[in-house]
Amino acid sequence: MTAQDSPRQDSPQADETRDLVKLFEGLDTASVSDALDKIGLHGQALGIKPLRDYTDVVIGPAFTVKYVPAATPAGTVGDYIDDVKPGDVVVIENDGRTDCTVWGDILTQYAGIHDIAGTVIDGVCRDVNKAIQDNYALFSAGRFMRTGKDRVEVESVNTTVTIGTVRVESQDIVVADANGVVFVPRKYAGKVAQTAHKIESVEMAIRERIAAGDGIREAREKLGYHTLQRKL
Repeated sequence: MTAQDSPRQDSPQADETRDLVKLFEGLDTASVSDALDKIGLHGQALGIKPLRDYTDVVIGPAFTVKYVPAATPAGTVGDYIDDVKPGDVVVIENDGRTDCTVWGDILTQYAGIHDIAGTVIDGVCRDVNKAIQDNYALFSAGRFMRTGKDRVEVESVNTTVTIGTVRVESQDIVVADANGVVFVPRKYAGKVAQTAHKIESVEMAIRERIAAGDGIREAREKLGYHTLQRKL
């Protein structure tokens, strides 16, 4: 799928995507991760870290970008950004490379102006002071100053990519916060969200019992904490 094939903001698929994103409101990566474990899905992005300790949770559909080593002459590195919709999370595969970046301050500025929800990179970013200053949500395998221009180029957008060991498809649901990043396959989004909310409600009840004076062992046993993440 090319960027031009992405769903229009007023299309039925766009409406469905907004509804799916709403299902995850009030959740964080920990509860979603537990739900993925319970259902038997792998979606935790190993090695991908937040640029800073964000206090908000980023939730949005994935706009996927795949980079490959540059040809001669080299192709483009960031022009796809014009096709990213407000609320999307840019999800970039750069094969885990740490020797050249695929995201910098110009893309950060554009993303902030156009209400892009955040960026996840299987690789590195640079110009991080701009992202920190603007509180732009950025998650990557690290940071490095060397440009990706003439080293890598965009091969495709909105196709399947790999982030860490997770397979991510265009419009899958991304949940990211200070803990890291999880990806939820779109077709399982409803089930994952419902399961995560159930897990979160039990954990909230445990916290309330502890605040009321229960011991942690007693509270956990009463509410079945030890089986919360057990596979269905």
